[in-house]
Amino acid sequence: MIKIGDIEKFSIVDWPNKIAAVVFMQGCPWRCPFCYNQSLQNLNSETDATWENLIHLLEHRKGIIDGVVFSGGEPLFQKNLPQAMETVKNMGFEIGMHTGGYNPEALAKVLPYLSWVGFDIKAPLEAERYKAATGGIAEIEKVKESLNLLLKSNIHFECRTTCDPRILAPKDIFAIVDTLSGLGVKEYYIQKYRPIESDKTTTDSDCEQFFNVEIEDYLKQKFATSGLRK
Repeated sequence: MIKIGDIEKFSIVDWPNKIAAVVFMQGCPWRCPFCYNQSLQNLNSETDATWENLIHLLEHRKGIIDGVVFSGGEPLFQKNLPQAMETVKNMGFEIGMHTGGYNPEALAKVLPYLSWVGFDIKAPLEAERYKAATGGIAEIEKVKESLNLLLKSNIHFECRTTCDPRILAPKDIFAIVDTLSGLGVKEYYIQKYRPIESDKTTTDSDCEQFFNVEIEDYLKQKFATSGLRK
C-alpha cells in the first residue's frame, strides 16, 4: 500500500489536542538543511515497518487513540496515500497529515479524508528563499497552490516554521507573518530549531533569537491562534 519508515504508536504532540499514532512515510523530494528525519528522504531505503504492521497496531488501538497522522518524509510523495487514508478512516480513525505542500494535485486527492493538517512554511514565500530552504528544489507556486487549497477547504490546519538561523533571520518571521495573515491563515506557530547532528556551529543563543516579546506580540496581533514552540 505505502512504504513506511517508522511508526509512533502513541503521541500527544503531533496533532494538537489529539492522541494519535504517527506514520512516518518514506520518501521526500526536498532536502531541507534542518531536516530531522534524513533517514526518511530516500524512498527506496530499507525499513522494518510495514503496512501490515500499521493495520495490526490500529486494530488494537481502537478506542485508545483519536486518529492517525501521516507524516514523513513527505506523505504527498507516495501515490497510494489516498487509498491508505481511506482504509484507516474506514477503521474509525480521524486523519491528520504533516506536509510541506510540494504537490497540490496530490493534496487535492486526500483532502476528503483529512480532519487536520500541519503545514510547514520553510521560509518567506519567495522563489529563491524557498529553494535555499529546501535544497534548491521547491517550486514556490506549488506551495502557494497547496496553501490556497487548504484555505478554501473547511479543514482545520496550522502553519508553522522551524527557525533555523542558518537560513532565517528574525525579520523573515515578520515577512512570513505578513504574507500568511494577508492570505487569511488563522493559526501560525514558530518552532525552535535544535541543531542536527551535522551542524557543529549553531549555538543555542542563535536559536533563541527568534523567541522574544516583539515577535510573540506580532503573532498575537495577526492570528487568531499562534505561539512559540520550544
